Amino acid sequence: MTEKGNVMTKLSVLDLVRIKQGGDARSALDDTRDLAAHLERWNYGRIWISEHHNASGIASAATALVLAHIGAGTSTIRLAAGGIMLPNHAPYVIAEQFGTLAQLFPGRVDLGLGRAPGTDQMAVRALRRPPQASDSFPQDVIELQAYFEPSSPGQRLVAAPADGTEVPLIILGSSLFGAALAGDLGLPYAFASHFAPDLLLDALRIYRERFKPSKQMARPYAMVGVNVVAADTDYEARRLATSQQKSFADLLQHGTSGPLEPPINNIDDYWSPRAKAQAGRLLARSVVGGLTIVKEGLEALLQETSADELILVSDVYERAARLRSFEIVASVMGLTTP
Repeated sequence: MTEKGNVMTKLSVLDLVRIKQGGDARSALDDTRDLAAHLERWNYGRIWISEHHNASGIASAATALVLAHIGAGTSTIRLAAGGIMLPNHAPYVIAEQFGTLAQLFPGRVDLGLGRAPGTDQMAVRALRRPPQASDSFPQDVIELQAYFEPSSPGQRLVAAPADGTEVPLIILGSSLFGAALAGDLGLPYAFASHFAPDLLLDALRIYRERFKPSKQMARPYAMVGVNVVAADTDYEARRLATSQQKSFADLLQHGTSGPLEPPINNIDDYWSPRAKAQAGRLLARSVVGGLTIVKEGLEALLQETSADELILVSDVYERAARLRSFEIVASVMGLTTP
């Protein structure tokens, strides 16, 4: 944790379970489990796994199963859905899944919830959920929360084994809607500024202004997503970051999202000027460089946002370099002793 005034700011990691070029889904899942074990040793607070569908380069569609795989290979790091896209599911089923996780890994499970489908319309139809399912998101969150409460005597509908587990809920978002909802419900809020940074500061302001204390939270707890690539030199960090930049270029230029590709020396040889400008806006909340740049960049973000937690994303192709990136961040931000 890094100090923010007299309060310690926590650091966590969002892993997209990226399938790499030349690899497969099983290797991606095992890499994520191995990463979590390293993060645990470096004192990161939690690892987040996000729900994506119809994405050939991502292996986290069955989010609860991925978290179970990680939990079996770790002992203390928190296991967070970052998040479950609730319009895709019946709240009752999600309660059963995450109640099961809470029984397997007591005190370690966090359930982040998003309102977007996390996929395209073709997959939405395949999921058999109505297109207007997101309209009931606030009500679905409240229903889901109730399933984790202790059941009452004679209660006829129980989401066993979820009842009484009181799994913490977190609202995820990239718009002002989620910020307002999280504040109104008195829940933690995580903003996806690692890919949608434009409304970050407005969302945090609205969340804090509207926050009402709840059974789960007495005060606001705000989390901010940030892309981080750290290396022993600035040049090497910039080279490693081109894997993520290539992914954004492919999506913007061709509408495709495939396996994560190796880095290249000059990203300007790869993307068009238009894609560069668009990706630059989407990736504006990125910190890429050696030890000094990373430390200064993350501290500046904390000062700007007063975040209680930074959620780090590091789409680095090379396994050893990715681990080194998170190790550097842990060191410069005070999680570990250099």
